[in-house]
Amino acid sequence: MTQQRRSTTKMVPVPSHSIVPERDVDKMPVLEARHLGIDFGGLKAVEDFNLTIGKTEIAGLIGPNGAGKTTVFNLLTKVYQPTSGTVLVNGKDTAGMNTVQANKLGVARTFQNIRLFGNMSVEDNVRIGLHNQVPYGMFSGIFRLPRYWKQEKQQHRRALELLSIFDMQDMASAKAGSLPYGAQRRLEIVRALATNPSLLLLDEPAAGMNPHETEELMDSIIKIRDQFQIAVMLIEHDMRLVMGICEGICVLNYGRIIAKGTAEEIQNDPTVIEAYLGRRKEDVQ
Repeated sequence: MTQQRRSTTKMVPVPSHSIVPERDVDKMPVLEARHLGIDFGGLKAVEDFNLTIGKTEIAGLIGPNGAGKTTVFNLLTKVYQPTSGTVLVNGKDTAGMNTVQANKLGVARTFQNIRLFGNMSVEDNVRIGLHNQVPYGMFSGIFRLPRYWKQEKQQHRRALELLSIFDMQDMASAKAGSLPYGAQRRLEIVRALATNPSLLLLDEPAAGMNPHETEELMDSIIKIRDQFQIAVMLIEHDMRLVMGICEGICVLNYGRIIAKGTAEEIQNDPTVIEAYLGRRKEDVQ
């Protein structure tokens, strides 16, 4: 089913010389990275990175280990400040912003290494993501005024709604650290969604998952895009996942983009096959 959904998406060019899904062509891109770069002690980790992501696009960022993929995510989320270039989120320049400000602007992410609060409950981990949507002030919170209890009930309901995306609502009271690895991966995605993003960055979301869990994850990412009407960008080494759901794919090698296009174009690009896929195109089909 996921393969059929992806194959029906038509990608069209936009003025920035990129491609976005046809359904997003009349909407402002959720992300525009222009000539983005960063140096570490004279070493160019990322150089002249240009990418446009449509409002509801599922995009992929792939490349060999050490290509600079996570560094790109760190630049987009303001963990690192670029030494060159610009990042626009929903048309707004993120220059000078920190990670909290970037998140409030609409960029959320997960990490290669799971970063949950293991001793806290599943629900409380999600509610941490809801923190920037709490309207009551410190006074109401300290004295437990009616406004506080009303918002607490709303936060509880919202956390369970988000957990239901992965059928995890029955795990709400469990300790996050006690969950199986795959469930912890899914919880981290739910917590990121709780921040109400317009762009969700997933860093190797299928890592450690078995084939059945990966299939479920593919369906869930599409469900998230459709339900929340947001864009999703993922770093992933599982080529079946990438080619199965990603509409636009960017290939990075030694910090530079070597190819951009649809799944079919990337699979048949000789530069990509040589640099990343090891000349074995059949591995990603």
